[in-house]
Amino acid sequence: MEKYKGIGIKLTPQRLGILEYLDGNTDHPSAEEIYSKIKKRFPTMSFSTVYNTLEALRKKGHILELSIDPERKRYDPGTTTHHHFMCVPCKKIVDINIAYDLPIPDEQKNDFEVTSNQVAFYGTCAECKKDTSPPIGSS
Repeated sequence: MEKYKGIGIKLTPQRLGILEYLDGNTDHPSAEEIYSKIKKRFPTMSFSTVYNTLEALRKKGHILELSIDPERKRYDPGTTTHHHFMCVPCKKIVDINIAYDLPIPDEQKNDFEVTSNQVAFYGTCAECKKDTSPPIGSS
């Protein structure tokens, strides 16, 4: 609990459970996934508790809300600048920790000031490629 005291939200047992689940989590879970995992520990907890906690953490800058998955928002407790790769078949998301210099010509900025960027790559992971490979010896 000491670890989370200075984050600026009320620390209920349910919120601590959510924070503990997110701590070091690199799976980029959705609110639904977090709810299903945390509900086992807190059977009376509502989905809105999870969603509202994620929103409070996002507003305070403690998690990132990802829109890489068109089916649902995903959450990332890793808030340092990084990018993502999503496997289209299985929806697995992994971090890419490489800096990309993406200059935008001034005439394309429309008077915006760029403060950050996030690059999303889409493709197929090795596991899904194995599942779709033709059997050896077939033609």
